[in-house]
Amino acid sequence: MGVTEVIVGRIGRAHGVHGEVSVEPSTDEPERRFADGAPLALQTPAGAAPRGTGRPASVTVRAARRDRSRLLVSFEEVADRTAAEALRGLVLVASVDRDETPEDAEEFYDHQLLGLRVRTEAGAAVGEVSQVVHGPAQDLLGVLREDGHEVLVPFVSQLVPTVDVPNATIVVVDRPGLLSPAETQDGD
Repeated sequence: MGVTEVIVGRIGRAHGVHGEVSVEPSTDEPERRFADGAPLALQTPAGAAPRGTGRPASVTVRAARRDRSRLLVSFEEVADRTAAEALRGLVLVASVDRDETPEDAEEFYDHQLLGLRVRTEAGAAVGEVSQVVHGPAQDLLGVLREDGHEVLVPFVSQLVPTVDVPNATIVVVDRPGLLSPAETQDGD
């Protein structure tokens, strides 16, 4: 069994003067991950522990609410706007049982993807998933190719149509320049 970490959101700007922050959720289960009393670890986007005054290593959700298209969250450890601003840009991480899976069958936790074998639609071996990068616009799969080089593949259904966790495989639609360097044209 065991426990693993799942990124559930990124902290944005402070909202108001009582320590509330806007959060960009990275989960399809915000009501579950940001429930009152939920403990969350804080990390920098690179995965390191936050440093500096006013930056705790973890927080506890006091309350969360929707305000138009954004999520506003207050934490027990954050009392005012100054403390809230110090958290801006940090990533919120929840601990989950390794056997737990997302409620949506089209969603995956990072630990479920790491180590999966990557193949093209034609069945050619490419390598394996070495990391999941959570970008501001979309997630990327870091694929360690069999030649030792890593490529980043946008984790979108047009390029990654099949994720088969039980059989430990991912199918990637190969496009010029995606999995290997693009061929150069004469005169380029």
